[in-house]
Amino acid sequence: MPATSGLSHITLICRDLDRMEEILIGVMGAQKLYDSGAEGFSIAEERFYDIGGVWLAVMKGESLAARSYNHIAFKVTDDDLDAARTAIERLGLELRPPRPRVPGEGRSLYFYDADNHLFELHTGTLEERLARYHQGKA
Repeated sequence: MPATSGLSHITLICRDLDRMEEILIGVMGAQKLYDSGAEGFSIAEERFYDIGGVWLAVMKGESLAARSYNHIAFKVTDDDLDAARTAIERLGLELRPPRPRVPGEGRSLYFYDADNHLFELHTGTLEERLARYHQGKA
């Protein structure tokens, strides 16, 4: 069986590419790399962004039918989390209450876009979380 060598890209479908761009650039500091306009190479209008080295593609289409806890988490510094909250609130996005956490696993903000995608901004690392979980609940 072939092994993957890492993440290639993430594609999200949204009704309003401009609104999604406001979120990606305004909250997550994305850099826009490509805009197909009405003439493109894929099945719909699309735009490509770089978010911390991750290639995120957004394509025009129908929203997700329902919300769930399926989400994409982007790493942020602890110092940037409050500024992100301000940007999320300024854009009128719905913040989801965070899940219960134990000290040492980082802080998070969860928010939905208009297409029912759930995003997380997280301050911790996998290594920090595993080290904390190995300590047990006590």
